[in-house]
Amino acid sequence: MIDTQPPSTDPSLTEPGCTVAAARIVRRFHETAEWQRIIDEVLELLARSLGCHRAILFRLRELPGEEFTQSIAAYWDDEAVVAGANRPRVILQSVVNSDPLLTRLSAEVRQGKMFAGRTREIDGFLRQDFEGQRIKAFLSVTIFANGNLWGTLAVNDCTVERRWTEEEKAATEIVAMAIGAAIERSLSDAHVSEIIRQTMLQSSLDAIIVIDETASIVEFNPAAERMYGFRRADILGKDMIETIVPHFYRKGYTTGAGYMAGRGAPMIGQRMETVTQTAAGEIFPIELTVTEMHVAERRFFFGSIRDLREKRRAEEEINRQRERLHQNEKMAAMGSLLAGVSHELNNPLAVVVAQSTLLHEFAPDQQTKLRAEKVRAAAERCGRIVKSFLGMVRLHPTVPAETDLNSAVRGALEVTAYGVRSSGVAINTEFADGPMPVLADADHITQVAANFLVNSQHALAAQNGERRITVKTFRVSDGIVGFSVEDTGPGIPEAIRHRIFDSYFTTKPVGVGTGIGLSISKAIIERHKGSIRFEEVVPNGARFIVELPAFAGRRANVVQQEARSTGLRNALIIDDEPDVAASLSDILELMGIKSRVITAWGSAEEALAGYNPDIVFSDLRMPEASGITILRKLTALRPDIGRRFVLVTGDMVGARAEIGALAPHERPLVLEKPFSTLDVRSALAAINDQTQLAH
Repeated sequence: MIDTQPPSTDPSLTEPGCTVAAARIVRRFHETAEWQRIIDEVLELLARSLGCHRAILFRLRELPGEEFTQSIAAYWDDEAVVAGANRPRVILQSVVNSDPLLTRLSAEVRQGKMFAGRTREIDGFLRQDFEGQRIKAFLSVTIFANGNLWGTLAVNDCTVERRWTEEEKAATEIVAMAIGAAIERSLSDAHVSEIIRQTMLQSSLDAIIVIDETASIVEFNPAAERMYGFRRADILGKDMIETIVPHFYRKGYTTGAGYMAGRGAPMIGQRMETVTQTAAGEIFPIELTVTEMHVAERRFFFGSIRDLREKRRAEEEINRQRERLHQNEKMAAMGSLLAGVSHELNNPLAVVVAQSTLLHEFAPDQQTKLRAEKVRAAAERCGRIVKSFLGMVRLHPTVPAETDLNSAVRGALEVTAYGVRSSGVAINTEFADGPMPVLADADHITQVAANFLVNSQHALAAQNGERRITVKTFRVSDGIVGFSVEDTGPGIPEAIRHRIFDSYFTTKPVGVGTGIGLSISKAIIERHKGSIRFEEVVPNGARFIVELPAFAGRRANVVQQEARSTGLRNALIIDDEPDVAASLSDILELMGIKSRVITAWGSAEEALAGYNPDIVFSDLRMPEASGITILRKLTALRPDIGRRFVLVTGDMVGARAEIGALAPHERPLVLEKPFSTLDVRSALAAINDQTQLAH
């Protein structure tokens, strides 16, 4: 073989020297458990130290169906020099058998002989392949692992035809032996165990921190980096007490070693819950397990740490949900109780209202009329209070309807009046003139106002000096109306104002508040497309304001309408309470309508036998049959009665679901107990309109 020009002496290509590079490579293999992770940088370092432009790790093995094969296990090249050149080709045994040079080289490789030279001095398959790769000079060294041929390590110079020096050959052989040794270690049980350990350490979802007997941190896995916010490179070697131990545990200890001796020892071998501290100073709960290890006459402490923040949040959420379920169960039970109570109360109240109304109509003198009006007003107020209580505790979806905002707020005042008065709190009211219609669920709006009033009452309970609540309704513009509840209490600290509408946030003592009133109120108002906000009152106090879209429609003024006599001469009244039925009959007679009263339901045939009613009033709940069942039985005989049917009930909230289950064209008119003359007159006017439209 003929030498041409010497190898390049450019320092950028030869530094570090090949011997130094080989030493570094050997050290890197000893420090690394998995040689595959560093093989690319090893090939680059070797090639650059030799002034070469390509380094390849070939794998020699038998593949199923292809006999002996040379393939590429790792590859590096200098793109700036060999861009566009071919890559090394996979060489099959069939190619080796057909090429004399390859056949000879195959035998020499098994003997561990080095293959070095210049491309122009060889021929056959390899020359063609090397020229395609732009190889000028080549050096290839055999790699053995566990006494068996594993592969070869090759380096190429793609710019200069060169002779390889003994130092270069020796450096390449050292690297080949280091690769072989690394491969042998990777195949050993101990190495497999080490890889498993490293993988577990790196992939563990729990933070793993290892400290030595001086409490210096010697291991800090990726989960620990994420949990604590420290970079591994920055925290290794740091004292545990200065980094992850909370500041209040550091008192009395100057070093982590003292901490471990004084407080840490009882932790060893136990699973315990404690707290720790992040890089940002955040204290958070953890589950800690500490194990002591002895390695090379040194003590190490292996800590496995599980972040309990998510678990605690989940537990708190479960407790909140449990409390919410408990509250809902209590509200549902109270709703069921009040439903029964309201039914029992509204029946006698209906009699009182009806009879006081009749007494007012027929009273011979003004004084009697005045007394009858007071009785009627008191009875109607009792009915409104029962209805408001029932609407607040019965769980039902929002049912928007045209509602007078003034009436909804007055309902809240009536519900909370006793508690406010008994607490010695004064109430001031300022209601806007005239009706304030909104499209809303009256029960839900009343509930919001009642929540504000109860909160104000609680805020004033321990207040000295003036104790006053001011309730206002107002018009913001033609399209917006609203109401406010203001008190002279201590107000709400600025630091917690942003949380007052959060679920289960409360400043009240245990047993006084649940923290759901304002959050529910906010949800209700937002469902009604309104807004709710808090304002500070100067010099002290709190004001809650609700604004809602005004309803553009206008309520039909049926109160002033007299029942048209056409077609409304006879009424059928079905009610198991004789006094209620008689009172309704008396009111109808006052309006010129005769009635047949049935207090025990038998059948539709019996009810209509010899009688042709123009309007039917039926109680919703009776022992023999419900009002809806009676409606169906009557319409089976007379289909037109569906337009002339009035359902009478003292539990409108409970009746919503039953009435809502009917098809829209089947839903009857509803008359709520206790009813007044005006309520009955409105029902008659509505039925009269329906029958006329049908004709």
